[in-house]
Amino acid sequence: MRSYREMLSSTWELPLMGFGTALLPYNGDAVEEAIGVALDVGYRHFDTAKIYASEPAVGRALGSAIDEGKVEREELFVTSKLWCSDHDDPVMALRQTLQNLEMEYLDLYLVHWPAKLKPWVCYPVPNEDDFEELDMESTWAGMEKCIELGLCRSIGISNFSCAKIDRLLDYASIPPAVNQVEMHPLWRQKKLRQFCLERNIHVSAYSPLGGPGNSWGSKAVVTDPVIKSIALKHRATSAQVALQWGMVQGSSVIVKSFNRRRMRENMGALQVTLDEEDLMAVEVLEERKIMRGEFFVSEKGPYKTISDLWDEDIDCLY
Repeated sequence: MRSYREMLSSTWELPLMGFGTALLPYNGDAVEEAIGVALDVGYRHFDTAKIYASEPAVGRALGSAIDEGKVEREELFVTSKLWCSDHDDPVMALRQTLQNLEMEYLDLYLVHWPAKLKPWVCYPVPNEDDFEELDMESTWAGMEKCIELGLCRSIGISNFSCAKIDRLLDYASIPPAVNQVEMHPLWRQKKLRQFCLERNIHVSAYSPLGGPGNSWGSKAVVTDPVIKSIALKHRATSAQVALQWGMVQGSSVIVKSFNRRRMRENMGALQVTLDEEDLMAVEVLEERKIMRGEFFVSEKGPYKTISDLWDEDIDCLY
């Protein structure tokens, strides 16, 4: 029977089914309630970030569940992320995250984007004048210090291309255990997945359903005729097919729904088995990147074009 946990290069196990907590507009009560339901359904991997503003709600919900004996801390895998305005001091930023979560350590701490913003920028879409020059080597030294101080068990990156990872590995004493990126049947990240596999970096998929609940998201994945036909064949939903496809690739999937029925439905993806015919049908679908990150493209920033941000990893769209 297949295990739905992945051993990271840091030697810690990560559950492949993750629960996302980004919510716009933000509603802390809704996040807390959703996490309570998620725990009941079986989720043990929770993903948050400073910029989501959900860390306190995540901490309260998980803390209550621990206090009530519903779950033990060691059963949980909690991820948060270094925001772009905190590159000068990852240790201080992580200490603040832990204070928000009321936890002693994180399981995984990620560099959210390969971009640096001025220290006061605490909003997700930066302005033209908000960018600063990124010294990723210094940032990564701070991330490694977080490991050394016992503030987190694993460190990683998010939204990093093959080229940017390659440069990081030139100076990293502790390599990234995870790269969290957009990945779904319409944006399969084949090159990046192979690159990371060869370097023992786990790929974690955000928006594994195409982000249909987000302002920038799309229903293209769950409404795709091929995905729907595979779902019909297996008496599953399109969402379950898309999630199982991601896990078949060896990736974890960070799925977000605060609807109780869909939360159970998404967890049901663990019971779906895709055959070779299904996988080949997905492999020939036209690709489409949904989260393009245009808000990090600026004449005054390090990335003047979308291609600068994603390097060759997005060339297939041009």
